[in-house]
Amino acid sequence: MKKQLLVNAKLVNEGACFVADVLIHHGRIEKIAPHISDSNVDVFDINGNYLIPGMIDDQVHFRDPGLTYKADLTTESRAAVAGGVTSFMDMPNTVPNTLTRNLLEQKYQAAAQQSLANFSFFMGVTAGNLEEALRVDNESVCGITDDGLYFNEQQILANNPEYLEKLFSRAETLVALHSEDESIIDRNYERYFDETQGRIPFALHAKIRSVEACVTATKRVLSIQAKHQNRLHFFHISTGEEALLFSDSDDYSTKRVTAEACIHHLWFTDADYEKRGGDIKWNPSIKTENDRQMLIQALKEGRIDIIASDHAPHSKEEKTGTYEQVKSGAPIVQHTIPLLFELASRGEISIEQIVEKTSHRVADIYRMKERGYLREGYFADLVEVAPNSPWEVSEKSLLYKCGWAPVTGQQLSAKVKRTFVNGNLVFQEDKFISDAKGSRLFFEKIR
Repeated sequence: MKKQLLVNAKLVNEGACFVADVLIHHGRIEKIAPHISDSNVDVFDINGNYLIPGMIDDQVHFRDPGLTYKADLTTESRAAVAGGVTSFMDMPNTVPNTLTRNLLEQKYQAAAQQSLANFSFFMGVTAGNLEEALRVDNESVCGITDDGLYFNEQQILANNPEYLEKLFSRAETLVALHSEDESIIDRNYERYFDETQGRIPFALHAKIRSVEACVTATKRVLSIQAKHQNRLHFFHISTGEEALLFSDSDDYSTKRVTAEACIHHLWFTDADYEKRGGDIKWNPSIKTENDRQMLIQALKEGRIDIIASDHAPHSKEEKTGTYEQVKSGAPIVQHTIPLLFELASRGEISIEQIVEKTSHRVADIYRMKERGYLREGYFADLVEVAPNSPWEVSEKSLLYKCGWAPVTGQQLSAKVKRTFVNGNLVFQEDKFISDAKGSRLFFEKIR
């Protein structure tokens, strides 16, 4: 296989930004140096653009199997790669829910045939499958989670402390949870339903799925984890008050509790409900500008460890109607990296911090083997981002199967130019260059 040489690149890695060349061979980074000369290579001129490790998105809902009318592994992995996401971890709320090891392996087999990006899948854990969930191999499965499964079970696990005691006392793999208090949400819903005579505006979503609902559940889960010291990860933290509950330690060899923020909670605020309405109805809800700013500050301090997309597509019909009718979630994986670079252009976060939170720390938390960094010997999952390439998110540019996005019409200044997955140039200048499939992700076996 011919080597690939990337020249004139501005590398962003491990807190530094520097100009260097990168040599790729057999899918891995063979050499990083100021100037590399090698014969029989394909040369790619990066033209002074940023070269970053591909985003590792630890929370996507690609809807495959069973819900493929709105998304599937082929379409959404293409959207991911076009957006600079080279690896993803998919949630278990497919049809059927991924609650057995057999169903889990079926998803891995399907991804091997369909996905352009590297992949892993969470095992679902509910009140009824504890023994099965605990049997997953933590070297080949990213973790276990209840995220999305509360539609089919009586309650999410954050509201079931007795069950969490059992789970946390025995789990040897990472447990990732959705954390909201359902009793508070139900109480809020009843109040606002009465006040609006059943015509709840979307702006009240932030009041119904409130700060109190998030903080109460998160405190409850943290108190149980403290007894058992299992590895625990919180998905989509949406409030500044919650962010203050987490440690700012950057020692991931000992850090047992980690947390993420999602791009929509860093980009939108409750003021956007007036314009975007049900398009930005997510669970947990998008909250205030103060919450948004506190989440960004928590990312800088290390209290929030990573950034994810929570890509959760629904059909246009499912996002149309009244507050009660519109489903929660939206497609955004194609736009997460460009939106983060837009925040960087505003001075809210640095490019180095983007790379840290979308690649380095994800690899650290999940103890991922040989990914997430620009290091010699690591897999060549690389993304070229041009910082001064203005473009508008149009419906025509969308790669999501559902055909819509909550950021349509948004003007952005940074654009993904090239994406390499395992050394394969898969995407370049708005075109897919290769149909090479991604690989299964693997993890260090550490309790």
